[in-house]
Amino acid sequence: MIIEQMSVSAPPGKRKQLGSALSSLIGPTQVQPGCLSCRLFQNWQDLDELLVEASWETQEDLIRHLQSDAYKQMLLMIETSRMPPVLRFSSVQDVSGLELVLSARMTLAETASEIAVRSTPDQTERMKDGTED
Repeated sequence: MIIEQMSVSAPPGKRKQLGSALSSLIGPTQVQPGCLSCRLFQNWQDLDELLVEASWETQEDLIRHLQSDAYKQMLLMIETSRMPPVLRFSSVQDVSGLELVLSARMTLAETASEIAVRSTPDQTERMKDGTED
């Protein structure tokens, strides 16, 4: 999977116009072959910063997208950015979800249980009383 990120800073007074124009390209991008998702975000610290993020199944799908008319329109839009736009393409080898969090939390709980089991009753009591060195 390839993740494409494009960050643009709207010129003063043009955030809504640029946001609407970029938003109009999300649908056409989402239906391109190999597009897993495509979304438009706004930075909460800098409201003029907009981020388009898309995920692609393969490098070939991404290349086809980069050659599309929709992408040509995006490139024309980012030329209006008040700061140099940022383009980033990241290859992802593995994707995890909640199962990774649960596994990490279980490992943490097991480690805490093992420490408690290995502690002598005297040490455990001192830790509870706050008298442990």
